[in-house]
Amino acid sequence: MNQIFLFLALLGNSALFVTFYLGWRIEDASSLSEVARQHVSIHFLFALAAASFALLVHAIVLTYFMGTGRWIQETSDAYHFDEAARRRNIQLKYQVLPGMMLCLILILTTGAFGAVADPASNTQMNYADKIHFTLALTTLLANLIVNVIQYNAISLNSQLVDQVYQEVLAVRKERGLDSPA
Repeated sequence: MNQIFLFLALLGNSALFVTFYLGWRIEDASSLSEVARQHVSIHFLFALAAASFALLVHAIVLTYFMGTGRWIQETSDAYHFDEAARRRNIQLKYQVLPGMMLCLILILTTGAFGAVADPASNTQMNYADKIHFTLALTTLLANLIVNVIQYNAISLNSQLVDQVYQEVLAVRKERGLDSPA
């Protein structure tokens, strides 16, 4: 999972960075010129894709922790293992949840202010473009930091899963359950 997550996180952060760049290069969004409208449209479409992908990466991390947590719990129950592995898994999961929620809120809020900052929008607000820019920068940095925290938690959880698996193999060998047929 470490390598898969690393690839997905790099791809998601790259997409957010490209979206940020596309927004940065829009010179005057309030201009009704064809070039300005085209830049806004490209930024908007890329932002939708990047935001969706970044949220998908966070959802995959949550699913991973839910799945491994369930496996550790059921394996510990079946083999009468100590609850330490399950408690550590829960601790790691709850370590990444606040960051996920922060990124979710930032991504959605950035998109909302991006919509308000669009001069073609029916809703207008003073300084919406500056708020959108600040939120976009904050979202990009927060997502990077949270992905580093998630990667570390996934690495530790992978070691935990391997440890439980090794305990299972030892018990099965001790009980003669893996003898060649």
